[in-house]
Amino acid sequence: MTEVRPPAAPSAALWERDEELAAIAEAVDVLCADRSSPGTLMVLRGEAGLGKTALLAETRRIAERRGCTVWSARGGETLRTVPFNVVRQLLQPALVSLLPEEAREYLGDWYGIAGPALGITDPGDGHADPQGVCEGLVAAVRRLARRDWPLVLLVDDAHWADQETLYWLAAFAERLADLSVLVVVARRPGEISGVSARHLDAVAAAADRPVTNLSALTPEAAAGLTRATLGENADAAFCREVWAVTGGNPYETVELLAKVQDSELEPVEAHAGELRELNRSARGGGLVARLEELGIDATRFAWAAAILGDGITVDLVARLATLGADDAARCAERLRSARILTVPDPAAAGRTGQAELEFVHPLIATAVYNSIPDALRRAMHGIAAAARHLLEVHPDDDEELVWQLREAAREHLAVGAPDAARRCLERALEEPPRPEVHAHVLYELGSATFLTAPARTIGHLRTALGMPGLDGDRRLDAVIRLSQALLHNDQMEEAVRTVEAEAARLPAGPARMRLQAVQFMWEGVHAGETITAGRSERLAELAATCTGRDNSERALLILRGFDGMMRGENAEEIVEICDRALVNGRLAPGLGWTDAEWGVELLLMLASSYAYTDRLDRAESFFSEALQAYDTAGWSGGHLVLAHAYVGLAHRRRGRLEAAETSLRESLRHAERVGRGLPLYWTATCNLVDTLLARGHVDEAWAVAERHGFAPPYPSTVVLPDPRSVRGRLLLAVGRTKDGINELEAAEKAAAARGHQNPVHVFGAADLARALATEDPARAARLAVDVRRRAERLGTDTAIGEALRVAAALETGQRAVRLAAQAVTYLESSPCQYEHAAARIEHGTLARSVPDLERGLALARSCGADGLAEQARTELATYAGLR
Repeated sequence: MTEVRPPAAPSAALWERDEELAAIAEAVDVLCADRSSPGTLMVLRGEAGLGKTALLAETRRIAERRGCTVWSARGGETLRTVPFNVVRQLLQPALVSLLPEEAREYLGDWYGIAGPALGITDPGDGHADPQGVCEGLVAAVRRLARRDWPLVLLVDDAHWADQETLYWLAAFAERLADLSVLVVVARRPGEISGVSARHLDAVAAAADRPVTNLSALTPEAAAGLTRATLGENADAAFCREVWAVTGGNPYETVELLAKVQDSELEPVEAHAGELRELNRSARGGGLVARLEELGIDATRFAWAAAILGDGITVDLVARLATLGADDAARCAERLRSARILTVPDPAAAGRTGQAELEFVHPLIATAVYNSIPDALRRAMHGIAAAARHLLEVHPDDDEELVWQLREAAREHLAVGAPDAARRCLERALEEPPRPEVHAHVLYELGSATFLTAPARTIGHLRTALGMPGLDGDRRLDAVIRLSQALLHNDQMEEAVRTVEAEAARLPAGPARMRLQAVQFMWEGVHAGETITAGRSERLAELAATCTGRDNSERALLILRGFDGMMRGENAEEIVEICDRALVNGRLAPGLGWTDAEWGVELLLMLASSYAYTDRLDRAESFFSEALQAYDTAGWSGGHLVLAHAYVGLAHRRRGRLEAAETSLRESLRHAERVGRGLPLYWTATCNLVDTLLARGHVDEAWAVAERHGFAPPYPSTVVLPDPRSVRGRLLLAVGRTKDGINELEAAEKAAAARGHQNPVHVFGAADLARALATEDPARAARLAVDVRRRAERLGTDTAIGEALRVAAALETGQRAVRLAAQAVTYLESSPCQYEHAAARIEHGTLARSVPDLERGLALARSCGADGLAEQARTELATYAGLR
């Protein structure tokens, strides 16, 4: 029988790993061959003891022999709740080598965003956006990787990595195509569930090759390893029993053979029956018994090491185990001799800085940790006193512990780890907190879950508001935060009732006015077909008393301007109201894009009011300011989705269609990560479909709509432009005329119910008039008259010019020509160049005017309106043929 063994294997755990080693060597060769080669991701999966760690150690040796830089990290069973623990380990060699000034230079704008998560700078006072921090970490590693090429990143025991690291790793894995780095991740199957499991699945999905599933040793390999360890005299029966007892698990095989050597057992069939007992002594209860044989001091030392989990130094363990320096050193030596603790591989020494010890295998660490009596384990976690251990301390009505947990939660939120903050605050509630602070803990918990679980936030904040303790500004903040959570949970009417009820219990003053403003804001963004009677009148009456002296008054002015814009009131009056909400033409302090008091919705209302009253210069300025503010602050979640979408909307209104498409595709890319079905997802999709239709890319617009679910039911919040109008225009464009007419009629009905009469963002009536021109000309004419009435009430060049285009489309002969010429006159003065191009081409077609067609063609080309340009070229060719 031929024995199977790897040639010159540096570790017994690498037997029968030829294929895996060859793949690793090939990946390292590719990495080193070309600095511009794409990155590679490999995932090793196997049960405990199958050699994942050994393969990573060999990867390090192969890579370092080729001159690669290698950074490595390991998840820890007792450290899974510590945010960014593993990514900090991974980057520690790079971070330690950088001076603060160098770190700032390498990380650039991301320094203040990713720095707190990496522990190289203090966090701010606010709540960091988790996705922004993740993007910052991705950018940080990408920049450092370019500096340290060729770079290999090794992540062991990824199933025990903290959730925040796994979130980063999944995002980083998606971006390896343009970054020459090799990432090797080792994990066990199963072990975790929920969000962390989804992140690990995303990592595996991004791998360049199928996940490598490690298998146990074959009987032949077990025999070869046995004879290589114990000598060629080990007989076949003894070798078969080694394999049967260990199941071919490489780690257990190595440990069992070490026990055989220690016991000086002769490797022959007569002693094969003793292998099972020896194997039991090397694991589980046998390991615990072996630990106890080393004495109480060594046992306590091992327990303390298991509690600490990572960054183990003799001095640190000694303090937790309450041992003197000499006794601790002796204990460490005993545990090394017993193959429980070991000195880390010198090649990996940079991974943990001052760490001097680690457990020989995670299986041993788990067994030692589980052997600690429950009460003592909790007490030792309490003595450890670091935030990462607070969750393990036994509840005991400890006021100081509640304070520590709240502080830890605050720090977690500041570095962008809301789930870690949630765990701390949930643990604080178990203590429990004193009655006077209980509501505050619930409020803080509601704030921590706001970005990730609005439904939980609702429960926490409702409970907090029903308890004594929340007063003044904090109660006001809690009510508004609750209403925001209800809004994000698609409970619009409940959000309105919540602030309305709280406002009713307050006397007249700034607090009540703030709540009234929030109520009007939620009513203003609600897209339902019912509206509180007299709402606009009450808002107008209240806003008329406002001079803009504080942010509550400014908010009411913005809301009044937005309401007037949606209702299609006079544009000059709307702009005058909005201007009063500004301070020297700028947003007031406390009303900035990253200020949390009022939220992004209010500022988007302000900028949109300018966008749909022909003040595009102001709208563009605000939208660009938002994008810059979110980029600088690292807010790459929903805020960045909206910023890109509204920048795209501004480009679309201006007539820069190619730029609009670029911004909107970027918005939709971010929106996919935030989640489908949300209002911001609709905003990105609706504007992209509208822009593609304007460009004449009908098939692509339909494909986007199908791919992203742009169809009823519509969201419960207002989307600009009106999605029903856009959907109706799309259906007409693809030839589904009847469906398009039905959709446009529904758009008109919904707009009328809400009092939305602005013909620029609710353009369903204009398109409906064109669609009905042949089958129902009388109704089409009535619709055209109504569109013109609305346009003249609004009074903008764009609205009136568009209404004249509709009227011209329904007429013939010289009357059509005159109306088309009037449309050109108005739209020439409009900031909306696409509509101007369309009017030029329509007038040129009706009047057979080559100069108008040529001007329209030039405008269409500059807008990126390919469909209009083709229409103009066709007409020009026709007239050239006639001449």
